[in-house]
Amino acid sequence: MGERVNHNMVAHLRPVVLCGGSGTRLWPLSRMGFPKQFLSLAGKETLFQQAVSRLHNLMDDNIQVGDALVVCNEEHRFMVLEQLRELQQTASHSDTLLLEPVGRNTAPALTLAALQASTDGDDPVLVVTPSDHTVADIQAFTSALRQSVLAAASGAVITLGVTPDRPETGYGYIEYDRQTDEDGSCALKRFVEKPDHETASRWFDEGGFAWNSGIFVLKASVWLAALQEFRPDIYSAVQVAWNGQETDGSFVRPDADKFAQIPSQSIDYAVMERCPGSRFVMRMVPLDAGWNDLGAWDAVWQVNAHNEQGNACRGDVLLDGAQNNLVYAQSRLVAVLGVENLVVVETSDAVLISTREKSQRVKQLVERLREEQRSEQNLHRKVYRPWGWYDSIDVGERFKVKRILVKPGASLSLQKHFHRAEHWVVVRGTAAITRGEKVFTISENQSAYIPLGETHRLSNPGSIPLEVIEVQSGAYLGEDDIVRISDDYART
Repeated sequence: MGERVNHNMVAHLRPVVLCGGSGTRLWPLSRMGFPKQFLSLAGKETLFQQAVSRLHNLMDDNIQVGDALVVCNEEHRFMVLEQLRELQQTASHSDTLLLEPVGRNTAPALTLAALQASTDGDDPVLVVTPSDHTVADIQAFTSALRQSVLAAASGAVITLGVTPDRPETGYGYIEYDRQTDEDGSCALKRFVEKPDHETASRWFDEGGFAWNSGIFVLKASVWLAALQEFRPDIYSAVQVAWNGQETDGSFVRPDADKFAQIPSQSIDYAVMERCPGSRFVMRMVPLDAGWNDLGAWDAVWQVNAHNEQGNACRGDVLLDGAQNNLVYAQSRLVAVLGVENLVVVETSDAVLISTREKSQRVKQLVERLREEQRSEQNLHRKVYRPWGWYDSIDVGERFKVKRILVKPGASLSLQKHFHRAEHWVVVRGTAAITRGEKVFTISENQSAYIPLGETHRLSNPGSIPLEVIEVQSGAYLGEDDIVRISDDYART
């Protein structure tokens, strides 16, 4: 497989955005229920939105760009849909969401995308990218990707190798032949694991090594053929789950039980590391575009703008005699005095303080939170839902207070609780209330009481957001005390 590039050809491209990661190294801002790809950590758009925009910008005279294929966790589907909707206010495309009922790493995820892209006999070039990276030089990134797409259209497997600017022990590496072809690509010799500092320094001095970006470009048929050759067990298991798929608007769901049986494996281990020396021609295109995978808070400091003292700040921050710090204030004033090289991240329910050097170890903190079954490892105090959001502003023995926002035209599920009663006070907008057999509306400064066990629903019939203060009382106030009877978002 793999032929000389014909620059007069028109390549048909489908962007594939993989966003199933949890981003635990960026806790407490990134959490299982709201991972880093959905955060704005560098620029106004979220990392996920930046990834989608970069791929849709690849269109030129030789490249046609189709709608994106987004592979994400089932629980994040409405977050993805909302962030795509924000992008589509300025762009015209309709993307497909492939929903994973459980994480099985990136090889099965890409296989879902390849099978979807192959529908109706199509065989586009897939540009496969993680959703949680940043790129400083968009023009250089676009140029490298266009070069890669044209090479992949002829059957080659292309990966982007990031040109190192320092010895780095946190990335996997690619060894390549420094003799480049006329299309700017070079032969890929092998993938290598994260090195120790001495090895990384030697590779940096010698050259011929690049960081593995995790960005791959290849035709759908080539991926499926390579997976079938190197990991036929994964190929067969994904095919079985795919055959049981269900489609609901933009959502495509493989069979949940069958998908859970798929072996978990990354793209690199399953296929890419086996391609060099095989019948699958694999080449590397250099990428020198200010790429960063934001693998730790120190990386977030690197990609953000600094003041004269080297501090990178977001939110309500007061500094005095502080240098080279990252300070992120989400919900209140954070004052930093006379310290250097720290990471300070404040959220409404947790504060992280670390040296920048040790910020990689945040992952171990999150593991401790998980072992102790602390809710802070999974959700923020403010939780987003397809109908809006709620913020748990106070909690005590036998009571909880939430601030709820319902978007215009949206509705919570028709539901009931076995262990709690609820009292709703409208502070803005108009609420339509279903309580048992009765349906009525209340407005600002009016309230409604929902007895324990009563079927109920809260809706916003108006054109402005509805804001409600909810007071829960009862013996058990967990979020799992919800029996959904009907729901606009297929969560029953």
